[in-house]
Amino acid sequence: MAEGDGRALRMLAPYGLFAAAADETMESQTALAALCPDQGAIALVEPFEAPAPPGLRVIDRGACVQMLADAVAPGEADIAFTPLGDADASEMMALASLTRPGPFFERTHELGGFIGVRVDGRLAAMAGERMKLTGFTEVSGVCVHPDFRGAGHARELSRLVARRILDRGETPFLHAYASNTPAITLYESLGFKLRTNVQLTVLARA
Repeated sequence: MAEGDGRALRMLAPYGLFAAAADETMESQTALAALCPDQGAIALVEPFEAPAPPGLRVIDRGACVQMLADAVAPGEADIAFTPLGDADASEMMALASLTRPGPFFERTHELGGFIGVRVDGRLAAMAGERMKLTGFTEVSGVCVHPDFRGAGHARELSRLVARRILDRGETPFLHAYASNTPAITLYESLGFKLRTNVQLTVLARA
């Protein structure tokens, strides 16, 4: 699901745009720049505002929080959810494009564990998993269609995804824009706590 080498890596474009360099040497930064497509972008998540490598320019920045949960609060409501997969990919893309929960591409759903809520056959909400590190899995893609907000779908789907991660003996983590107070408040109510502040930097060809 990635391309590059020991100097720099990026997720394959159908899965996401996240990338990273091994260090700040010119060799690694040049390798990172080479992974940016001519028509497209890559994104870095670092504890600092990353400068643009040679040949690239910053097209967006955003302050974010990274949160972890050692436990999650019990559910407050029973919701009927369904696993989501390839057959739901076009609907998932449409929902993510409308609500913009974060970078979501045609094969992002394959990263794992997506579940959703359908109302009268329509995909009303979804949540799933993205980054997987040893002992840690990211809760991601949490979004609710505007027609179905206020029913607690985001909370319950986030809780269910985090609960499944914990049941595997892993720690759930997630990211949110620092300015997204409603989302941060929701995640705190589930048991997530701030680990650190990070900076999102989106880069494109100069």
